[in-house]
Amino acid sequence: MAQARGEMRPLSPHLQIYRLIPTMVMSIAHRITGAALYFGILLLAWWLAAVAAGPDHYAWVSGVMSSWFGRLVLFGFTWALLHHLLGGIRHLIWDTGRLMGKHTATKLAWATLAGSVTLTALVWILAYSVR
Repeated sequence: MAQARGEMRPLSPHLQIYRLIPTMVMSIAHRITGAALYFGILLLAWWLAAVAAGPDHYAWVSGVMSSWFGRLVLFGFTWALLHHLLGGIRHLIWDTGRLMGKHTATKLAWATLAGSVTLTALVWILAYSVR
């Protein structure tokens, strides 16, 4: 198809054309939570190293983790882990060719978000009730 001289059009679609839809947002969130899990694994390794280093270092790391900021980070890590897990299950279902209809995929995206928030709350409620 010929283009009129002087008429500049984008060569490919870009963010000004795309409208954010739930499946797109959940896909982006899946990638972000995957990257956040790398940071969370470093925290886990730090905690394990503190256990091996002795009671003084463990007490210091435990104090950091039990501060309000530490608990906020751990809460975020829990949500990232569960959201990434549910997003992976959603993609696994799609890999089988199921639930790929427009409205079904949107409902599944919302279910991933609702499920991750609900499971995170349940994990923390259970953790505090056992404590």
